[in-house]
Amino acid sequence: MNAIPDAAATVTDVTMRYREHTALDGVTTSFATDGITGLLGRNGAGKTTLMQLLTGHRVPTRGRVQVLGADPYENDAVLQRICFVKEGQRYPDHFRVRDALSAAATLFPSWDEELARSLVADFELPARRQVNKLSRGMVSAVGITIGLASRAPVTLFDEPYLGLDAVARQLFYDRLIADYAENPRTIVLSTHLIEEISGLLEHVLLIDAGRVLLDSDAEDLRASAMTVTGRADRVAALGREHEMLSTETLAGSSRAVVRLSRPLDDGDLEARGLTGEPTPLQQLVITLSRHTAAAPAPDRAPDPRSADFEEVTR
Repeated sequence: MNAIPDAAATVTDVTMRYREHTALDGVTTSFATDGITGLLGRNGAGKTTLMQLLTGHRVPTRGRVQVLGADPYENDAVLQRICFVKEGQRYPDHFRVRDALSAAATLFPSWDEELARSLVADFELPARRQVNKLSRGMVSAVGITIGLASRAPVTLFDEPYLGLDAVARQLFYDRLIADYAENPRTIVLSTHLIEEISGLLEHVLLIDAGRVLLDSDAEDLRASAMTVTGRADRVAALGREHEMLSTETLAGSSRAVVRLSRPLDDGDLEARGLTGEPTPLQQLVITLSRHTAAAPAPDRAPDPRSADFEEVTR
């Protein structure tokens, strides 16, 4: 992991254990001020646990978490500058949509009421209806509205699109990037729909089995791999010079995802009788997740403050 100067948040050698389960194991990373990071990984990888630590919902078993220059745990000065839109966000049973937005307006000093009203109209949210009577997609839209209108310096979205159709998801992406362009802040997006958001991302953090598998600038990551097609023996020869992440062979021809140790251009490939194309970010993330096996986690005693957390979270 390359340290980010003046990062909005840093995580240093953080381990999080729940009794016999290690959700995070020695994680070190940082999140840039005014940047959009994709937090990626399979279910159970540790994404939500990391977000909970960043937002002061958990205390690490070991290691250090700093957000906006301080420990976020029970730190009101930091927490009022963080907005965490959780998967399956729950609201008081009697809350209507407008109640949820009014409560958020009192919590976030940078709240933008005009943006909130605009998003309510865009998502066609019924302001007077109780949140617990909304469809899953509309509940997600309420969370998205709060997350964007909060204008919090650190904003985290955990699977924010659940229940939204493709049109509503695109609306979210469009409004997010438009508002971010005018009001830059630190945004972390945890999602499975990698290809849909790949164009938004400036940085990619991939976690697998509680460990950092990849921590890279998005453009550098896209340039680091290539999908190569050609005769099986020639593809294999190229793989020996670089790193073969995956390969499929049929009737003497192979198609492989190769992690490059040095840049290759069309001329290099043509001289070898091969063709190449960029590897989509989603395919690259999936391939890397399958390629790298997580080592067993060491046995560490939990912090007394977190020992009562028995559940295994994501």
